[in-house]
Amino acid sequence: MNELTETAERPTSITVICVIGFVGSLIALPLIFSPVAQQLGFGYLLYLGLSSFIGLACMFGLWMMKKWAVYTYAGLIALNQIVLLAMGLWSVMALLMPAVVIFFALKHVSKMS
Repeated sequence: MNELTETAERPTSITVICVIGFVGSLIALPLIFSPVAQQLGFGYLLYLGLSSFIGLACMFGLWMMKKWAVYTYAGLIALNQIVLLAMGLWSVMALLMPAVVIFFALKHVSKMS
């Protein structure tokens, strides 16, 4: 069997999640330099930049159908929820959208390498 036939085909839901994730990352990048984010302090800016980078890496991993991406993304979202709660910035949308991503990623994790 050659390598092409061993690679899992990416489900449509994962493709859609990744495309939205890539676009979202491009939109989120300028937010790091926004006046609102700067008012929250350097620590938050550093955290925002690092979590955005990790999220983007997870989207690439999902695109490549890698299990590590699912688990890393789920951990990142759990950490984000804690940080947002601690800062008093938590909202339902902060959990809802990532939960949808995690649901579909976990649904297809058995097809990933």
